[in-house]
Amino acid sequence: MDALQNNTVTLIGEIVSGFTFNHEVFGEGFYSVDLAVTRLSEQVDIIPLIISERLINTDGISMGNTVEVVGQFRSFNQCGGDKKRLILSVFVKEIFLMDQKFTDYTKTNSITLNGYLCKPPVYRKTPLGREIADLLLAVNRPYGKSDYIPCIVWGRNARYAMGLSVGCRMEIFGRIQSRNYEKKMSETQIEYRRAYEVSVSKLEVYDK
Repeated sequence: MDALQNNTVTLIGEIVSGFTFNHEVFGEGFYSVDLAVTRLSEQVDIIPLIISERLINTDGISMGNTVEVVGQFRSFNQCGGDKKRLILSVFVKEIFLMDQKFTDYTKTNSITLNGYLCKPPVYRKTPLGREIADLLLAVNRPYGKSDYIPCIVWGRNARYAMGLSVGCRMEIFGRIQSRNYEKKMSETQIEYRRAYEVSVSKLEVYDK
């Protein structure tokens, strides 16, 4: 599959932070900003975006705007000391201002990924007995790069995923979700963090 087509994200939500400078490539500045995306359950996912200054300036995007975003879910390793931390965000390719608040929450968050399983699936159960499997998908970008995307599958898909081998190719459909957690840094220090993953609604495997 074309590396430009194997990672597609569409989000509709509200800009809920200011723009923070992130990095520069060939004189083009890129900024970080948070998008609040509402689920059908009315729970809100806070999803980080990386957006070009050219898109911000052209469209007059600012905090409080409701926007539609088209892009890709990307990762990079942030090094700190002797540890690496996987940082995830949506790289914005297109952004459209919307006239009013969007309320059809079945259409606010969708992602399609086509990639390769790069770690053995990890199966577990919630305290209420719901079955979950954690997957890590390697999704190719152009120029030999890859993004590593954590995914969660549920129920019968979780049981099915346990039979998959590292290296198998699959296509998944779902949504990006955020999750807050506490990281114990020392006996007296706790750091509050937010994790991101793809909650999978449909899974197709092409080779096991």
